Amino acid sequence: MIIYLCDDEGQILQDMAAGVRDMQPDSLVRCFEGSEALWEALGTEPCDVLCLDIDMPGTNGLELAGRMEQLDARPLLVFVTGHDELVYDSMKYHPFGFVRKAYFAEEMEKLLADCQEELESRERHFSFQSGAERVRLPLTEILFFESEGNYVKLFARAGEPYRFRDTLHSLEAALSHEGFIRIHKGFLVNQRAVRVLRGNEAQLEDGVCLPVGKSYMQGAKSRLMRYMAGKAGEMESGVGGMAKNE
Repeated sequence: MIIYLCDDEGQILQDMAAGVRDMQPDSLVRCFEGSEALWEALGTEPCDVLCLDIDMPGTNGLELAGRMEQLDARPLLVFVTGHDELVYDSMKYHPFGFVRKAYFAEEMEKLLADCQEELESRERHFSFQSGAERVRLPLTEILFFESEGNYVKLFARAGEPYRFRDTLHSLEAALSHEGFIRIHKGFLVNQRAVRVLRGNEAQLEDGVCLPVGKSYMQGAKSRLMRYMAGKAGEMESGVGGMAKNE
């Protein structure tokens, strides 16, 4: 992995870097004392994991996280801070994890292992034929599938939806073990894309809301809530992290 660390306190930064190098001896670790130098580097030399202090002078960690959508390759974002109460302010930037400086060694080691697992999972792809085009997408880029007669529409994080001949039933069988959940007769959703469960709707990270059908309600909500509770638990412990009618 390529790991970037950013903190405004030089000695703390060097101590964290030494710890990370011990935990990940095969990874490349770079240090940035301040957000502007980091931002310049991210534009030309992407990293896999970004460990970012929240409370910094000038452009703080939260403000820098708000710029991440501008990057072609967004790293796994890990907030590192001595202010535990800021975890909730950081959630809107969808960090992969949150590490408390007071427990850096204990929390960072597991989190880096989780980052490694996440990066490996991103290597898995879904291939399909859309018209004359053969398409291959990382599973993590897929938000949801929508049934459309004898066809399926695939909605990804970027670009227009794809349309190809298949059924949600067969896609569910193939992708259920990859975290795709049937929430409605017309929708199969990537659990990683779900941000909020509200009533009989699932709101995705891009603001789109999908219905949760009555016959799928119990199973879908159980799986989604188990997944989301697990992620929330990781965040709170410092280890982490479309409206249609039926």
